[in-house]
Amino acid sequence: MSVVHISTSISPSQVSRPRRQFFCDEIGRREFVCGGGASVLNMILATLLAGSKPVRAAEAVTGSVPELDRVAVRIVIDSYQFAVAPSRKLPGLDVQNFGWGLGDKPPRRTLISEFGLAMQVESRRGNETRNILIDFGFTPEALLNNTNLLGIDPAAIDALVLSHGHLDHFGGLVGFLQAHNGKLKPKLPLFVGGEGCFCAREWTGPPVRGSFGVIDRKALEEVDVAVAYAERPTLVADHALTTGQISPKSFEKVLSPSAMTIGFDRGVGCHPERLSEAERSAPVVPDQFQHEIATAFNLKGRGLIVLTSCSHRGVVNAIRQAQAASGVEKIHAVIGGFHLAPYQEEYVRDTVKALQEIDPTYVVPLHCTGEPFYEIARATIPAKLLRSYTGTRLVFEA
Repeated sequence: MSVVHISTSISPSQVSRPRRQFFCDEIGRREFVCGGGASVLNMILATLLAGSKPVRAAEAVTGSVPELDRVAVRIVIDSYQFAVAPSRKLPGLDVQNFGWGLGDKPPRRTLISEFGLAMQVESRRGNETRNILIDFGFTPEALLNNTNLLGIDPAAIDALVLSHGHLDHFGGLVGFLQAHNGKLKPKLPLFVGGEGCFCAREWTGPPVRGSFGVIDRKALEEVDVAVAYAERPTLVADHALTTGQISPKSFEKVLSPSAMTIGFDRGVGCHPERLSEAERSAPVVPDQFQHEIATAFNLKGRGLIVLTSCSHRGVVNAIRQAQAASGVEKIHAVIGGFHLAPYQEEYVRDTVKALQEIDPTYVVPLHCTGEPFYEIARATIPAKLLRSYTGTRLVFEA
């Protein structure tokens, strides 16, 4: 398992603040490539952590955020499936609902919905196509079942993105990789927002407390995956942009339903020296999701399609981060969990009002958004609001 810190620079005309490259380090057996511009102290630290392997700098990627001709977002796993929802066409958008899994004779399987999220994005620029899998649901059983029924070819996947270290987003990851080991592209990159993704977590909110899992790093070492630390805005598969860690700049607050355990236990966990001082201040700390990232696609002539995933740091903050990282102000669609279910109605109304001001063409709430948001948004921005389900494919055309 290669571990690489990546900071992909975007052209100055496209960015609202200066960029610098970030150094990287690795745990594992294979040689790794690190971003340039590191201090001597960071070089020494990385060398110690990675053993005696040489450290070399990679050439930074420069240029504007790619403009895409087509972006198709497939909801692979969400909390809800409505098999008889009709498909429909809207301006610049084809909404394709899945229906039943009737391919078997007699039918034996259909899509699995669970409290988790996984999305697959196929993007196109000219004759060039990319496939990215973003988040992996709660269980490998659901992810493997649904990707198979939806016809998602694991060999065609160009990159993986994990938005944050919650079990309902990474639970299917290891099982998916193990089931397709040998079929995936070699050194398939897995983008994460920082070391915090790998900390063990305890669910501390309602309705019940308990272990909320930890990513099995040893299992990742056994498949040909390169873990890339995208703490700053980073290009993914030449088409997408991760936002980097999301700054809390709006009215939005972080509710912490989980706690992070700092350190290792039986070979899994997180390296304290790679976390912020606040995160490693105690053996167990409330989760502030500093490692959370969103993913954006720049659709030619229409603007950004922002996949927020879970929005623990705030859906408005995620959108603002995507705008700043890309230099693109227009938001064509915001898709994902908005994490509003635990908040009071007034806070939800403030979020809807902020989205009105941002003025996306489409708003597609998923996963942890909650029904109060949908009801308020349906009364406030009905022309923008779309209901989506497990299996829905949203095809955006330039």
